[in-house]
Amino acid sequence: MRIGLMIGSDKERSRADRLSGLLDDGKAAESDGFASFWIPQVPGYLDALTAVALLGAVTERIEIGTAVVPIQTRHPLIMAQQALTTQVACNGRFTLGIGPSHHWIIADQLGLAYERPARLVRDYLEVLQAGFNGPGEVAVANDSFRVRSPVDVTDAFKVPVLIAALGPTMLRIAAERAGGTILWMADERAIGDYVVPRITEAAEAVGRSGIRVVAGVPVALCAERDVDAARSYASEVLGHADFSPNYVRLLEHGNAEDVGDTMAAGDEAAILARLRRYRDAGVTDLAARVVPLGKSASQRRTSRRRTQEFVASLVSEFGSGG
Repeated sequence: MRIGLMIGSDKERSRADRLSGLLDDGKAAESDGFASFWIPQVPGYLDALTAVALLGAVTERIEIGTAVVPIQTRHPLIMAQQALTTQVACNGRFTLGIGPSHHWIIADQLGLAYERPARLVRDYLEVLQAGFNGPGEVAVANDSFRVRSPVDVTDAFKVPVLIAALGPTMLRIAAERAGGTILWMADERAIGDYVVPRITEAAEAVGRSGIRVVAGVPVALCAERDVDAARSYASEVLGHADFSPNYVRLLEHGNAEDVGDTMAAGDEAAILARLRRYRDAGVTDLAARVVPLGKSASQRRTSRRRTQEFVASLVSEFGSGG
């Protein structure tokens, strides 16, 4: 299991410092030895793909991915152009994570249609991957798109694609037409009993292997007496289960009721034990979302660094199959 970092919107930084701070975070993740660095498309915050392209210029080794970009906001051919350009900027280290998002973002915030998301993902991938096939004309007609347009960005790189897949149809699409799935709000039982068996069976049915299961997991290094408070805080600042039926259905396959219940929290031994359970459930890539704790900004900075340093110390063990 490869260990990476997942970041979110950093509201403690001033707007003027957010982009430079994000680049510093990516450089620090690479310096700390993490295998990957994942950036979500947060409503109203920094654009994930732009940030990835800039990160590609200031890093050398680390995989950089989006987790995830909603597909309704970008035409698949435009997404292909941007992703290929981003891949050039990253010298082949970029992974595109996309998904259909949730009704409260797409419909309520953006005023766009949120209908039959699985069919849209399938149609979207057909256009997107045609755009990734190399310079030339993209000619695709399906239920959602009619495309006839040239793409001439690069012939040096392909773009791996991962799908935010929570339900059985989406998991099948992720196995058959993409490189795997990116998960959020899934505990080890939901992953081991539901996600991994379904995505593995679907991949094997079409002769595919090497499917990735990337799990975003909140992590906080803290005293045992603070674990419950840490879980409650994580659910408050990171959880959207009440707003997202897709997450609710995924949670029903495990023991967690909200994102805080998926958290690896406590002392070093407790965190290590929980990360091992995620590995044993079939997670191929764990994206640790560090949750800083403390009443002051200084305390939270110290908490973030302590947690990140500890998780970084585990990279070699998990990377070697420990």
